[in-house]
Amino acid sequence: MGGYFGVVSREDCVSDLFYGTDYHSHLGTRRGGLAVHNGGGCTRFIHDITNAQFRSKFEQDVLKLKGRMGIGVISDTEDQPLIIGSHLGNYAIVTVGRIANAAELVKKAYGLRSAHFSEMSGQEVNPTELVALYINQGSTFAEGIEIAQEAIAGSCSLLLLTDKGIYAARDKLGRTPIVLGQKEGAYAASMESCAFPNLGYETLRDLGPGEVVRLTAEGVETMTLPRSRCQICAFLWVYYGYPASTYEGINTEDARYRSGAALARRDPTPVDVVAGIPDSGTGHAIGYAMEKGVPFRRPFVKYTPTWSRSFMPQDQLTRDLVARMKIIPIKELIQNQRLLFCEDSIVRGTQLKDTVQRLYDYGAKEVHMRPACPPLIFGCKFLNFSRSKSELDLAGRRAIKEMEGQDGPPPPAYADPESDQHQAMVERIRHRLGLTTLQYQRLADLVGAIGLPKDQLCTYCWDGKE
Repeated sequence: MGGYFGVVSREDCVSDLFYGTDYHSHLGTRRGGLAVHNGGGCTRFIHDITNAQFRSKFEQDVLKLKGRMGIGVISDTEDQPLIIGSHLGNYAIVTVGRIANAAELVKKAYGLRSAHFSEMSGQEVNPTELVALYINQGSTFAEGIEIAQEAIAGSCSLLLLTDKGIYAARDKLGRTPIVLGQKEGAYAASMESCAFPNLGYETLRDLGPGEVVRLTAEGVETMTLPRSRCQICAFLWVYYGYPASTYEGINTEDARYRSGAALARRDPTPVDVVAGIPDSGTGHAIGYAMEKGVPFRRPFVKYTPTWSRSFMPQDQLTRDLVARMKIIPIKELIQNQRLLFCEDSIVRGTQLKDTVQRLYDYGAKEVHMRPACPPLIFGCKFLNFSRSKSELDLAGRRAIKEMEGQDGPPPPAYADPESDQHQAMVERIRHRLGLTTLQYQRLADLVGAIGLPKDQLCTYCWDGKE
């Protein structure tokens, strides 16, 4: 995944840029970057943040930066920002998304005999550089962004730092958000609105799907009008969106309370304690406990100062180690209890299986699991929020293969919670994880908890519908 922050100010912008970018650290653990325009060009710093926090890597660089415009990025993929020279002028660019047809676009680019790529990692083209190449086909930045957006299958939201201001462009179906903020003498664009309050910004509005604006210290100018169709990723409210952030006018934590309450209303299971798998399961669990009138407790606490998010590392052994080391059980709250846990989702299930066994080892009588979304049975084609290399990494898809005897697109019945196939899939996952009971959120209930019409949400990973 990844996140970005851009700011244009009448005064020096570096402090706001530094802290605003840092508020996206939950979205990536591999690369961080800052670029500042100082009137004579861009100064840029990029660091590996795999084993260090963004702030500690950049706190010395910030002292060397000075300017009134800047963009920053936390990336879990390529090095960013890139500084590009073109007929449009020099600019810096950051992107978030996934270019599903990158190989095809690279092949077409090589058809332009003058095209070349310099930001190569092994044999892979840097996706952000690929986007820049297509932007450079336009006669203006706005036209170039539109050319790039039309060419890209998947999604791509971006910020451009130019001599004339910052261009902010939301991907054409709005799968990832861009929120605009304002304070006296400054305007900002951010993926996470939680970056605004402590920096003194008031939220102005969300960009619409495909909308392009240009930010200057004087205001926000619309360069490309928004499109009518929106397909924002529903998983923002389930998992990777920050609790203090609001997208499309809907706060993440508030939506998670409603999600947990919806789980509770369908669940007659008697339990002693409701808990959340920290951190992203906590909001759902609070909603469940309030609806049910059952005590909310924390039988696990999370140790985060030195451990990254467990879904980020590339290999499974490292992911499992991170997951185990950062979650510390409290025996006094586990022993002889019928525990019900809310979790944001079950992706692979490998870490959860170990967690469940540890609960039994510490004396739990029963362990019930309530994921806040339906089973993931389709790999996401639009964003890089998971490190799964294959759809068969998904617990639901693996169970379907075992039952069907072959891989391939799952029959639609598996996405129907009333079908025998769905219930057999859930039972297989429950047995593999060693749970007393397992009951997933229904998609209609999740959509209701978010509060947007289903046709404005991307739910592809659950129902395969685009």
